[in-house]
Amino acid sequence: MIEDLRRAPLLSRLETEQLERVSRHALRVALDAEQLLFSQGDAANRFYLLLSGQMQLFRLSPEGAEKVIEIVSPGQTFAEALMFLSAPRYPVCASALVASELVAIDAVDFAAMLRESVDTCFVLLGALSQRLRGLIGEIDDLTLHTATSRVARYLAAKIAPGEQTLELDVRKGVLASRLSVQPETFSRVVKSLTAQGVIRMQGSQVTVLDLGALRRIAELVDILEPGPVSIGTLGSLRP
Repeated sequence: MIEDLRRAPLLSRLETEQLERVSRHALRVALDAEQLLFSQGDAANRFYLLLSGQMQLFRLSPEGAEKVIEIVSPGQTFAEALMFLSAPRYPVCASALVASELVAIDAVDFAAMLRESVDTCFVLLGALSQRLRGLIGEIDDLTLHTATSRVARYLAAKIAPGEQTLELDVRKGVLASRLSVQPETFSRVVKSLTAQGVIRMQGSQVTVLDLGALRRIAELVDILEPGPVSIGTLGSLRP
């Protein structure tokens, strides 16, 4: 488990003794596809590191509609910021999109360890600062960019340097919710980009035919690194 913990950006700079302490209080959790990990409002006694699979963090409206807040990939941690609150509760639900394995970390003991080490506190502050930067970027996406721009930004961010194809690794409905667009709007945007000769889509595979045009539609100026459009409210940076 120590080697699994060390691969997480949030935990990678911990001393071996600290990782051993974390592992002593941690649990491995295996989930089937669609299985719920925790619900909105549950007591937040643990935070999580995803080892394999894929998770979604989502909120439920009073009418029961789901809004996907973040899609979590292996190597990411989530819900760790809640350890600083008094009597914290999860503000979202978490469920597995596919069969997944996680490490559940004792938030109370981890917070106690932080009180014993200023250096460890600064490591965590660095990770949370990156989180804040991503959250500001997400607010910018939602308030200043159209649905077409948000979809184009996602595709431009996911395409690896020197590559032309990418695989949509989540269901289109989940991805649409993550980008704050309706599923039918997402489909219309994809059809429009296809008609313009910007992309070609076959199943879950997207081929970018004109990266320059995609970036112009995405309203991008700076070169993006591959990865998620933003890191969201509870998820962390990829390793």
